[in-house]
Amino acid sequence: MFEELIPDGNQRSLIILSLTFLLLILIYVALTTMLKRLGKDPKYLVPPDIIRKVAKPLILILAAILLRTPALRNSLGMEEYADVFRRVGSILFIFAFAWLVIRILRVVKEVLVGRYNMGEANNLKARIVFTQFTILERIVIFIVVILALGAALMTFESIREIGVSLFASAGVAGIIIGFSAQKLIATVIAGIQIALTQPIRLDDVVIVEGEWGRIEEISLTYVIVRIWDKRCLILPTTYFIEKPFQNWTKTSTDLLGTVFLYTDYTVSFEALREELQRIVNNAKQWNGQVANIQVTDSRATYVEVRATVSADDSGKAWELRVHVREKLIEFLQKNYPQSLAHTRVLLNRDSSSNNI
Repeated sequence: MFEELIPDGNQRSLIILSLTFLLLILIYVALTTMLKRLGKDPKYLVPPDIIRKVAKPLILILAAILLRTPALRNSLGMEEYADVFRRVGSILFIFAFAWLVIRILRVVKEVLVGRYNMGEANNLKARIVFTQFTILERIVIFIVVILALGAALMTFESIREIGVSLFASAGVAGIIIGFSAQKLIATVIAGIQIALTQPIRLDDVVIVEGEWGRIEEISLTYVIVRIWDKRCLILPTTYFIEKPFQNWTKTSTDLLGTVFLYTDYTVSFEALREELQRIVNNAKQWNGQVANIQVTDSRATYVEVRATVSADDSGKAWELRVHVREKLIEFLQKNYPQSLAHTRVLLNRDSSSNNI
């Protein structure tokens, strides 16, 4: 009588499978509930939409655990495919876990970078943080993907044996690969160095190869500079480590713009100073800090006059320089035309020429 109450093998497998499935559901509900509470509490850095971002990899991880459960195979009557179930479950777990790590990394980046505003005029701190996390994120994702692929391949016995045999000759192969890929390795190391030392950052204004532009993208191997006329200049990361270039926004975004005029010696410098002050007072690009006229050089035929003005960023500085140059030239044309640079010719009449 008691033997009838004892469930057979299939019934035990179904009971164990049901309990396992219920346990996995409870774990998933507990994790999602905890994350939702952390997202609602403002003292935690967890974003409210984190459930949507990590739900799929979490479900795949739980599914992988379920695939490796013997009760599932027994209840389906597929004990002879145990190796297939275990291998598929292992591969699914590896890639789901890698996916979860990448999602968590992006959530962390979103939280930390979201505390800074890239749209501000003085966005130096935001550009520092955004550049570091963008490059380091790509490095970590690359490492996670490589490790996940390696771990998945190592689940196959044949590939594992090949890997062990390859380690025996890895010394010579490593030297050969090192010589052939030294440029690629140097480029990747330069990308890591840029992330740590930051000679350039995203949205920096630079002068490279004689071109003015902004840093639009930084990767491990190349940097994209968006030139002022909307062309893209693509340079290897090693360029910014090995060659000199100008970075106009390395320490701050505000800049001094200069305008050079070449005038005659009869020019009124005081009138130029008054006109420059009137021009910048009516210019929305001026930040109200610097507006000055200086005589920086004098030659036989002209005087070099430099107008210095200040703006909050490089774009405004460029527009202000163009505006000031135009208005100062118009001022000289209308009010002091004799002060424009010109060449003098002195003609001496020889006394003997009167007799011709």
